[in-house]
Amino acid sequence: MGSENFQVDLHGIVDLLSNHLYSSPRVYLRELLQNAVDAITARQAHEPDAPARIDVQIDDKRLSITDRGIGLRPDEVRELLATIGRSSKRDEIGFARTEFLGQFGIGLLSAFMVAEEIEVVTHPAGGPTTLWIGTADGRYTITEAEPTTEVGTTVTLKARRGAEQWFKQATVVELVRLFGALLPLEIRVNGERVTDGRAPWEGTGTAQRAELVGYAQDKLGFTPFDVIPLSIPAAGLNGVAFVLPFPANPAERATHRVYLKRMLLAEGVEGLLPDWAFFVRAVIDTSELRPTASREALFDDGNLEATRDALGAQLRGWLVRLGSTDPQKLDRFLGIHQLGVKALALHDDEMLRLVHRWLRFETNHGRMTAAELQERHGEIRYVATIEEFRQLAAVAAAQQITVVNGGYTYDSELIERLPEVVPDLVTSRFDPTELSTSFDSLDPETELQLRPFVRLAQEALDAVGCEVVVRAFDPANLPAIYLVDRSAQFAAELRSTKSKADALWSEVLGALDTHDDSRPQLVLNHRSPLVRRMAGLGDPELARLAVEGLYGHALMLGYHPIGPADSALVNRSFLGLLDQAVPTLNDRNQEDPTR
Repeated sequence: MGSENFQVDLHGIVDLLSNHLYSSPRVYLRELLQNAVDAITARQAHEPDAPARIDVQIDDKRLSITDRGIGLRPDEVRELLATIGRSSKRDEIGFARTEFLGQFGIGLLSAFMVAEEIEVVTHPAGGPTTLWIGTADGRYTITEAEPTTEVGTTVTLKARRGAEQWFKQATVVELVRLFGALLPLEIRVNGERVTDGRAPWEGTGTAQRAELVGYAQDKLGFTPFDVIPLSIPAAGLNGVAFVLPFPANPAERATHRVYLKRMLLAEGVEGLLPDWAFFVRAVIDTSELRPTASREALFDDGNLEATRDALGAQLRGWLVRLGSTDPQKLDRFLGIHQLGVKALALHDDEMLRLVHRWLRFETNHGRMTAAELQERHGEIRYVATIEEFRQLAAVAAAQQITVVNGGYTYDSELIERLPEVVPDLVTSRFDPTELSTSFDSLDPETELQLRPFVRLAQEALDAVGCEVVVRAFDPANLPAIYLVDRSAQFAAELRSTKSKADALWSEVLGALDTHDDSRPQLVLNHRSPLVRRMAGLGDPELARLAVEGLYGHALMLGYHPIGPADSALVNRSFLGLLDQAVPTLNDRNQEDPTR
């Protein structure tokens, strides 16, 4: 059997380009600029003084773009403009070398997204002028055109119905500035120069920084907290990273503006920087990283991965330098982006060392860095939830125990990981019941005197499974504190859930119940005048109500959950104390209060 060639449906190719490959028809102008730049680059390889200029003319529904590049001979016109997917001839001409923008041979096809007809007039040095006309239905003609002395190429598009908006002057100027702003050549639209070819990071000194800040304001919509220069010679990469002046959402992938050989690749490229670097937006130009076929993203290969790691190292180096050169600025940065730094420190030892030196944690003695805590105490004690911290902060402070609030995002995990990178640092989770060991015991005579009161108080709280203990501790204005260790808390929660579950789940939860006999403690403070007065009450019922009321107060003060039994006990105490406090009127006055 003989072989046959594929038949290409140009309508199908254009539909593929416009609906599946490119995000918008606007890329047609980028492709035209790309071809013109490549032609100029090819000519300048032989004639360094050749004009570096592109002229765009707009007239009603027609657009033409002219370059003074290398031009094409008739056989090259047929090879490059009328053959889809063949690259051999392009390589022979020289357009496949790395200094050129185009690499995919799609050529003028993208222009058919907005044009009904494309006309190419091209004249190479020492060769004839060729006219190529292609239409959207897949037909083309190649003829010899009127001779011209100007070397170069003019491409003219005739707008297709419904695409006229892409040929308006304001739109074309906007697209030229968008895609070609950094191209190192002159671009004019209807005779007016619209680009200067300068990258914002190419200046020096104070003027450069002012220009970069202005660029971020105009193009990105914010005034940066700081500007970080980026340079990766292996990737031919130069640019800047703008530090956001507001907190960024770490769940959203950061996007960056990327230029490829000075032509805009895309404004929203993902994957250029490590995921943890969501606090910056980068603008870069690269000559070595590969674009995808649509030329709107970067191909995720080994080169991009190495570049990403190198850029991450430069951002991390900026943070470390900031800590040694401008600690106040670093403090301001951490105030804005501490979540990002924490996320990075969980996986990066160098950033964890920076967290140790600079990131401040909340403690019951004020905000302190881990380095300060280590210097003062040698050990970092922390609680894992904000509720625990609220319960213990004041009492622990009075006992000169420093406790870190590890309830904020990543804080507990960071504290646990710090000993991996900091020599001689010890961290441990603080158990609330440890406070009782720092309280002062009472002398034997006082304990003997208080025994009837403690027995009465214990009977009052047996219903809620709480043990009553009397100790002396500071502050004296705190009459009682409710302490529960983690095993007792787990057991209580398990039993509460078990009582509400159906038979199947109750049996499952029963298997988990370790029958831990440890109970929460209500520690009464003998230094409190209120507790001493309660112990001296002659009325047992009033003393019982007072103990129950103190129990409810300790629960609420420590942000502890209040169960049904606790609620019933507190309600009984409140009403009982009100009844004791409000005088009882005699029968006659109850009948007639005015008498």
